[in-house]
Amino acid sequence: MAGLGPEGSAKLTELLEALKLEVPILLIEHDMEAVFRLADRISVLVSGSVIAHGDSHAIKEDPRVREAYLGDSDA
Repeated sequence: MAGLGPEGSAKLTELLEALKLEVPILLIEHDMEAVFRLADRISVLVSGSVIAHGDSHAIKEDPRVREAYLGDSDA
């Protein structure tokens, strides 16, 4: 989604949602809203190391992910 505005990001997400029904997709993305919408399984990396792996609920609740990517300094 890098370099796309909100409209372009939404259109690409819609396209990928339709495509994922037909083929597997490996998505490497920093737009967490798009990731949560598209991914069945998520691995989160920080400095090349996996800090969390799971479904969107597990990732949203992981304090390391919240601190690193979701801006939650209280995690």
